[in-house]
Amino acid sequence: MTNDTLTHPHFTTGTWKLDATHSELGFTVRHLAISKVRGAFKTFDVTAETNEAGLSVQASIDVASVDTNQAQRDDHLRTSDFFKVDEFPTATFTSTDVSVDGDDFTIVGDLTLRGVTKSITLTGELGGVVTDGYGQKKAGASFTTKINRKDFGVNWNAALEAGGMTLGDDVTVSGEVQLVLQPAA
Repeated sequence: MTNDTLTHPHFTTGTWKLDATHSELGFTVRHLAISKVRGAFKTFDVTAETNEAGLSVQASIDVASVDTNQAQRDDHLRTSDFFKVDEFPTATFTSTDVSVDGDDFTIVGDLTLRGVTKSITLTGELGGVVTDGYGQKKAGASFTTKINRKDFGVNWNAALEAGGMTLGDDVTVSGEVQLVLQPAA
């Protein structure tokens, strides 16, 4: 945690929980060396804790909720070739350092996927903080990161007749989240 967040004009201490209805978590990966396949995780959770010392973020992803708009591919992604959801049903992220520069932020943290933990860096932008029509204080943010799937033991691939491989190694993960400030206990 860093206390750079204290300089942001919308800084509010407390616990912020995901508004899943207004949030999404997606990914893209190169396919057949000519295009990208997009997918999303339909079930995930995020909690942000803000206090005078700064900001910390924790997230969990129900990996079985993967959705690429093609059921057969999604079933394959759940197998040991990819996510191995029977053994590792949840991926997690825990921040280790946060820095803020105006509305831009960088969050370094530990991503655990398939039982492998690696440090990754999310870069993003705070969309703003508002009070909605129900009196709830909400914050919006977008973020992105790029990971190498092989770093997490996701090694499946197949050679193409014309050369190259079916899948690229780099996966871009991006999210749009809304968080709701929880009432003080």
